[in-house]
Amino acid sequence: MALRQVDAVSSVSSGTNDNCLVSVGQRDRMEATKDPSQLLDVERLEHYAARPGFRISEITIKTRQKIPWHCHSNIQDTFYVIEGKVRIFLRDPKEEVNLAPGEIYSVRAKRPHLVTNGGQSSATFVILQGMGEYDFVPLT
Repeated sequence: MALRQVDAVSSVSSGTNDNCLVSVGQRDRMEATKDPSQLLDVERLEHYAARPGFRISEITIKTRQKIPWHCHSNIQDTFYVIEGKVRIFLRDPKEEVNLAPGEIYSVRAKRPHLVTNGGQSSATFVILQGMGEYDFVPLT
């Protein structure tokens, strides 16, 4: 299977907001957490590797499940789809990315995003998160 990189986004910090991009106002953010498991609607979440500043997880979501709007203060999310289809909605700027097996996409730190299943069956993807201290900042 050939690896097709959909769009690599370099990690860029706005420097003006310590949690998320400036367009996400304080009223739109909730408290950052190190363990978002209670906020995630997923079929399966498996952490394979974790070390200071970097971690690798595998997530499976059913057709109607999602990872809600959020951002990360310091880390970039890199998605690699194993099976099914994954749809990522982004803000700043507004964008929609559809990924199939073998495709990869990176979301820079501070960029708000929502992850959903983009197909008719369960979707499984690996997510690489780094470099930096992990947090999950829920957004409304």
